[in-house]
Amino acid sequence: MSSVPFHYIDLRTFCYATEDDQRVEDALRLLLPEEFEITRADSTGHHGDRILILSARVENADGMRTVLNALGDLPDAEFSQVEDELDERVTENTEFFLTLSKQAAFNGDVERGDGITFRAKVEAYPAKKEHAVDNMESVLESL
Repeated sequence: MSSVPFHYIDLRTFCYATEDDQRVEDALRLLLPEEFEITRADSTGHHGDRILILSARVENADGMRTVLNALGDLPDAEFSQVEDELDERVTENTEFFLTLSKQAAFNGDVERGDGITFRAKVEAYPAKKEHAVDNMESVLESL
């Protein structure tokens, strides 16, 4: 994949009071380039419990390729399902959404599930959903 048709890729996960910060950060780092900066923000849950929000925005092409290559490690059945669901996963604002398993990522695997939110702003000219879906199809075919 020579060019990356994205403006940026955002990855975000939550670290709850019962989880180890470093383990959650390691899970997120599975998808990121080495030494990539992760932003930390403290928040409070409904019952006053601590929630740490870990997020990263990848804006350069090499970094986005790294994230996409990790996405290419999805099991074949899950990858095919994502391809089949593109029309539902791309918004009218040309954003592509996917959730990945935080637990699987900690174990070194990339799987669909809960815990890590993947959002990519897809380049589309003109900025219409159908153009973004076509661009996402091309990206997924190249992985």
